[in-house]
Amino acid sequence: NGGKININTASAAELDTLPGIGPAYAERIIQYREKQGGFSSIEELQDVSGIGPNTYERIKDLVCIY
Repeated sequence: NGGKININTASAAELDTLPGIGPAYAERIIQYREKQGGFSSIEELQDVSGIGPNTYERIKDLVCIY
């Protein structure tokens, strides 16, 4: 995965290391993936409450889904 964080398997602590993602957003990402059965694309991060285009742009190259 080239050192990228897998948003389908990462712990809250791992997600918290991403720029603009603190403990609250990390928890929202985990809740979203549990409810939806995982992310099918990194763009889906924008469906998580509070993660808008600016945050997505900062983290999109740092994450993967596989």
